[in-house]
Amino acid sequence: MSEMFIGKGKSTRRAYGFDEIALVPGSVTLDMDICDVAFELGGYQFQMPILASAMDSVISPTTAAAMGKLGGLGVLNLQGLQTRYADVEGAYDEVTGCDNTVFVEVMQKLYSAPVKEDLIARRVQEIKESGVVPAVSVTPNMAEKYTPVAVEAGCGIIVVQSTVTGIEHRSAAGGSQLDLKKFCTQTKVPVVVGNCVTYDIALRLMETGIAGLLVGVGPGAACTSRSVLGIGVPMATAIADCAAAGADYAKVSGRRVVVIADGGMVVGGDICKAIACGADAVMIGSPLARAKEAPGRGYHWGMATPSPVLPRGTRIKVGTSGTLADILMGPAHIDDGSQNLVGALKTSMSTLGAANLKEMQQVEVVIAPSILTEGKVFQKAQHLGMGR
Repeated sequence: MSEMFIGKGKSTRRAYGFDEIALVPGSVTLDMDICDVAFELGGYQFQMPILASAMDSVISPTTAAAMGKLGGLGVLNLQGLQTRYADVEGAYDEVTGCDNTVFVEVMQKLYSAPVKEDLIARRVQEIKESGVVPAVSVTPNMAEKYTPVAVEAGCGIIVVQSTVTGIEHRSAAGGSQLDLKKFCTQTKVPVVVGNCVTYDIALRLMETGIAGLLVGVGPGAACTSRSVLGIGVPMATAIADCAAAGADYAKVSGRRVVVIADGGMVVGGDICKAIACGADAVMIGSPLARAKEAPGRGYHWGMATPSPVLPRGTRIKVGTSGTLADILMGPAHIDDGSQNLVGALKTSMSTLGAANLKEMQQVEVVIAPSILTEGKVFQKAQHLGMGR
């Protein structure tokens, strides 16, 4: 491959997003009913490769339970509204009731309330009592403080998540650092870490003993990190690079780390492309924020929106399109691909001849910049289907 340059002295490379690639059918098609979309994370079996993002607009203990019963995994934000307020509905009233000129200030005020460890335990217990696997998210600087509380309450999976995760985290608060290898060894439950977008860092993170890796920086519908910080790698390339790290790590260690594409997926085709690029599962937020059961009441906001210094997210109105079951399992009642996401994945797999997720990861992918516009003049003009 010839080297590319932005200008003299600055080499670069091309990276691709979901809208620039397409999946190529092969010589075999399958009955959809024999396409298996189950996956394993940390010893737990899930019937669909979909995790719900740890966002206050998406996951509450109630929606985490509903997500689990449908076969997926909902991740609760341990530093969100659910663990700051015993009466959380009042906080949601304020977030969803203010206008666009003041919502950042409203959130900054609400999220300045302290996280309460008794509420951490209570929320985890509420999820566990529903009979599903409790999973929670915590930032690296608070991981050692809050993880023991969650695990003691019955948490099954810990997600250590920040905008970008390196090999270690140093906290200004105490001058200490989070040693991921030590953390994974001492934590009695599987640990997922994110977020990452490069081969080298993915490989080094896998060597710490993590069970899963979140891939993606800034693609989320409510995230503004790419404009505020100027960072990120388009998702198709980021997934392929990190999946390659996973494959190389598995050859050497004999252990597979689950690669989870996080963000930038709004319709079924995006999920199909993420798996084809090498992801074992996906984590989505905005599509699930549109569920009737979602706590955000038709709004969706980024995890870093309430930052007291530099907000890196916004609040968007996504509306309510159907139940969580409609969005995940169908039947779809709208024509834009945002419902029956599991059905879309299975249909794509059957068309491509992939009987399981591993085979889906082997399908041919082409660079196709016109894939979303070719022949779609009327849909675009009438704001229907792919033209919405």
